[in-house]
Amino acid sequence: MPKLSIRDLDVRGKRVLMRVDFNVPVEERAGQNDITDDTRIREALPTINYLREHKAKTILMSHFGRPKGKRVEKYSLRPIGDYLHTLINQPVAFSRDTIGAEPAEIIAHMNEGDVVLLENLRFQPEEEANDPKFAEGLAKLSDGIYVNDGFGAAHRAHASTVGVTKFVAQSAMGFLMEKELKYLHEELDNPAKPFVVVMGGAKVSDKIGVLKALMEKADTILIGGAMANTFFKAQGIPIGASRVEADKTDLANELVDLAKQRGVKLLLPVDVVEAKEIKPGAQIQNTQRLSQKHGIDEGWQAVDIGNATVALYQDEIGKAKTILWNGPLGIFEIPDFAEGTFTIAEALANSGATTIIGGGDSVTAVKQAGLADKMTFISTGGGAALELLEGKELPGVAALTDK
Repeated sequence: MPKLSIRDLDVRGKRVLMRVDFNVPVEERAGQNDITDDTRIREALPTINYLREHKAKTILMSHFGRPKGKRVEKYSLRPIGDYLHTLINQPVAFSRDTIGAEPAEIIAHMNEGDVVLLENLRFQPEEEANDPKFAEGLAKLSDGIYVNDGFGAAHRAHASTVGVTKFVAQSAMGFLMEKELKYLHEELDNPAKPFVVVMGGAKVSDKIGVLKALMEKADTILIGGAMANTFFKAQGIPIGASRVEADKTDLANELVDLAKQRGVKLLLPVDVVEAKEIKPGAQIQNTQRLSQKHGIDEGWQAVDIGNATVALYQDEIGKAKTILWNGPLGIFEIPDFAEGTFTIAEALANSGATTIIGGGDSVTAVKQAGLADKMTFISTGGGAALELLEGKELPGVAALTDK
């Protein structure tokens, strides 16, 4: 059932409660958190600016980090509010509480076009518990209008994503939520063929549901990252000291068998870059072609896909009309181990295909490679993107008002 969109709302002069996902990566420097990737904040700007331009009084709410229901100063959203102020060139009022007298007082003094940011929702244990009284307290801050643009939290049935919708008259999608659903759901329901999936990351167990779902649609699946080691182990290829889910080899074999049944080309790395240690400047070398006789050397670890694998994967990507990428193909955070991931990112950028980056570390990798603007769509959701790709209904979407 199609959901109500922000375009369907009359927001002029109204207090609009908006869920965003400002859970951005930060690095502590000189005692304060510096934002290292502001993608999620910038992607919320079209909806925030739409509300401002249409004279709404916009009340933003988000979680940040894992404070576990306690007030933890390093997880305060105040610095994020200060950063948002620089992006919209307008003051962003900040409430130290999420419900009650303080936010109510600040909101009472809002003018049309003003923006307020509430403190971290997860300072309250009631948020993750989807407590009805807390949800009602949030809803009371609005004039019965709620907009969800926090796709990255849409897979959570929390007070700010699901509970609040029971206490407002209208619940609608923001522009980011619309875009996420368009590319990760509509576009991938009937992808232009050939459809190539690039799947990396650390664990097969994290991606099993997604891989099974994608085998219904994909023509080719390219495997990389530490999860490839579990496939190697299952096939009797020596993996040295590489990271592996030793108890998940049956799962790897199950996926290989499933691909054969479905006629999906499932490709594993044919060689890897191996390192003595996981640190910058470590000794590295490209392995021979991998087999049961020639695997990863004893005491060495796989840290990236090898040269022959890069060439093989580039060839498959070059044939594609639609490409979905989720999960890096090596430990790209260390420049010495990033070549495979970055070269594949370049192959996507130059492919001419519809390229969809399915959230998580893949987004960081594409940005570090300087290729984000060359991709068709970059998702802001990690877990939410995976659940949507798996075919699951997202609670935060299901709760919105039907058109």
